[in-house]
Amino acid sequence: MPNERLRAAMAAGGWTYASLANKVEVDPKSIERWVNLGRTPRRATAMVAAETLGEDVHALWPALRQARPARAVSTELVALYDQRADIPVSTFVDMLTQARERIEVLVYAAVFLHEAYPRLNDLLRERAADGCAVRIAIGDPDSAHVQQRGKDERFGHGIESRCRLALMHYRPLARVPGIEVRTHATTLYNSIYRADDEAMINAHIWGVNAYGAPVWHLRRSGAGGMFDTYASSFAAVWETATPVSEG
Repeated sequence: MPNERLRAAMAAGGWTYASLANKVEVDPKSIERWVNLGRTPRRATAMVAAETLGEDVHALWPALRQARPARAVSTELVALYDQRADIPVSTFVDMLTQARERIEVLVYAAVFLHEAYPRLNDLLRERAADGCAVRIAIGDPDSAHVQQRGKDERFGHGIESRCRLALMHYRPLARVPGIEVRTHATTLYNSIYRADDEAMINAHIWGVNAYGAPVWHLRRSGAGGMFDTYASSFAAVWETATPVSEG
């Protein structure tokens, strides 16, 4: 297919095959093939020709436009689990135990942690005593979004009751230095379990309980990645959350 954009640019500047070929240092027949057959020159040659004609190189030869290479997998993705139920609770516990600077949890209830690991509060107290900032955000059982989630997951009032149970578990920590506990009333798209630069992200799928939804394990590798996206999400929810009074 002829390159009419190139033909028009040459005509506008009074360029012939021979004169442009001389300027670009190629054979005139090459210029002719560029125009009449729509051939694409090498990038370096095309850049010189476009500059000579006063045109954008990608406008003359769109094929030279380089798409941003796609990555099959994010460099921050450590593991992907089909469902949360596949992950041993020890994986969460080990991650929290290794935290040195911060622990952040954003959930509706996640009582599976306390049920499977009764020492969770002791672990969080120990981390806080060592200087780790601990922030826990759980769902407000009276919020419209929590109640709607129960309907969406066909769990009835189960979500609300589990939020109240989670509040019962975490409330004693509200008076511990270095630990903050809040309730939030947001629509929860993902549960977030963060320990320093490691995080478990539990997706939420309409009609599926969290234990049956996928989880991706992330490790922060730099600014602006997937990890930071979820960290920013936690921070935004935290700002809207209500502090829990001491129990």
